[in-house]
Amino acid sequence: MSDRIEPPADRDAAAAQLAALQADRAALADRAMQPWWYDALLGLLTFAFLSSYSIAFPWVTVVALPLYLLGMRWLMSVYRRLTGTWVDGTRPGPTRRAVRVYWVAASAVLIPALVVELGLEVRGAMVVAGAVVGLTIALVSRWWSRIYIAELRGQL
Repeated sequence: MSDRIEPPADRDAAAAQLAALQADRAALADRAMQPWWYDALLGLLTFAFLSSYSIAFPWVTVVALPLYLLGMRWLMSVYRRLTGTWVDGTRPGPTRRAVRVYWVAASAVLIPALVVELGLEVRGAMVVAGAVVGLTIALVSRWWSRIYIAELRGQL
């Protein structure tokens, strides 16, 4: 017996299978966009965590990290409940450009802010960086979703 998958017996069966797959992708695209508040909470969580570096007591950041991770996990579960799926943000494909833009922008803001905050001891630099990075992640999250939905619809 061969490990080869046999093609459908006729063109009509193949066309029906293809149409079913396209309908599934369209249905997923219809429900894949998260509500606006998801992006806002993602940005707010990021802002709060990064801003914790500006508080004079290091234990605040130690406490903020697990709270941030729990908040991110909660957002993931909310997205799964709303859409019925979860897609890794770093997956290969057209969405990867949005992820790269985010990481370059976040690095360009965070590295100097950390140097100023921790190295030069200028309090508040990470609050500003947190605001910029929080806004950036919220906007990139929405952009990423639009790219993903366009990909599902076959528009890319």
